[in-house]
Amino acid sequence: QVQLVESGGGSVQAGGSLRLSCVAFGNPYSTNCMGWFRQAPGKEREGVAAIDSDGRTSYADSVKGRFTISQDNAKNTLSLQMNGLKPEDSAMYFCAADERAGSWFCRVRADFRHCGPGTQVTVSS
Repeated sequence: QVQLVESGGGSVQAGGSLRLSCVAFGNPYSTNCMGWFRQAPGKEREGVAAIDSDGRTSYADSVKGRFTISQDNAKNTLSLQMNGLKPEDSAMYFCAADERAGSWFCRVRADFRHCGPGTQVTVSS
């Protein structure tokens, strides 16, 4: 099992930046694939970004060029740098992890086995 704890959410004006962080506690094999997904009120979960243990990344088309996912394996931390934020980026953001690996699985998705409680991101116009 793994526990994930996010931090770094908040409120920002359109065009601003935020950096989300996530610390993973527990079984390191549960973090073969890590990522972020988000959910806005009344909407379905949406995958945002993913990164595998070799550092390969994938992004949703809506955030490509604006968001960057990274990880520090030594510190069991995952980050999401969000630049050029738009009001439509407003949502609860969840750090997520899964034991499953491989390029067939570790890509942008919203159905990871483990996730944290989430952190709110609000972007005003």
